[in-house]
Amino acid sequence: MAFLHQFLQALAARPACLVSVAGTQGSTPRGRGAWMAVFADEVLGTIGGGHVEYQAIARARALLARGAAGAPETERYALGPSLGQCCGGVMHLSFEPVGAADVHALGARLAPALQPVALFGAGHVGHAIVRCLAPLPFAVTWIDSRDGVFPEPAPAGVACEHSDPVQGAVPGLAPGTRVLIMSFSHAEDLDVVAACLTRQRARADLPFIGLIGSATKWAAFRGRLRRRGFSEAELGQVTCPIGVPGIPGKEPEVIAVAVAAQLLQHAADRPGGAG
Repeated sequence: MAFLHQFLQALAARPACLVSVAGTQGSTPRGRGAWMAVFADEVLGTIGGGHVEYQAIARARALLARGAAGAPETERYALGPSLGQCCGGVMHLSFEPVGAADVHALGARLAPALQPVALFGAGHVGHAIVRCLAPLPFAVTWIDSRDGVFPEPAPAGVACEHSDPVQGAVPGLAPGTRVLIMSFSHAEDLDVVAACLTRQRARADLPFIGLIGSATKWAAFRGRLRRRGFSEAELGQVTCPIGVPGIPGKEPEVIAVAVAAQLLQHAADRPGGAG
């Protein structure tokens, strides 16, 4: 979203040519819908790089130089030896001159589909994960029971929410939210997990519940949650520890990359959200 905002701000001041992938065949560096904005003096975004992008930028600037307007033009690019690329596929690129009058319509048209994520906890790891998720296709709600723990301003696309008790925020999460739990307190973590499982029992609409911690922490939590009446099948909905396996290091930034990769994998496996 921050990248789109940058484009729309620049477009309000000067014209550009919007270059987008209208269609593909075979192997290509980007898929349908990818876009870049070509201005006379800068380029925002990418359609995949390489010589095809170089040629597309040149064509877009030629259109800008002659003041082209009207319907988009489409050109076919075969990604073979003539372009110095060996992908072997074909890209159909659309060239659309745009200006200040198009800002509102483009904002609605180009806005990416964002997956909702709720992050409970604004400690060091929470801060690192938010920074990592901010430019990715996620709409993050960041929740903590303490005051004064969120950065000001918050990263673009991140909504900060104070909730005391912290688990009180769980019922109001959007359907399809992926939940990350890493509060300052194990007691709070346990209450948030229990609230998520209670919601799952009633609505089954939280496709990922991730808890930071070790296998030992999760073993202790499992016993406490069983005593609260949750079944083994329900407990099986919790992922702990979180993050893509095999990435060593416990630094907040390393954990953040592993968690972001896991969320991207999960979103790709289950694009429909809770289903």
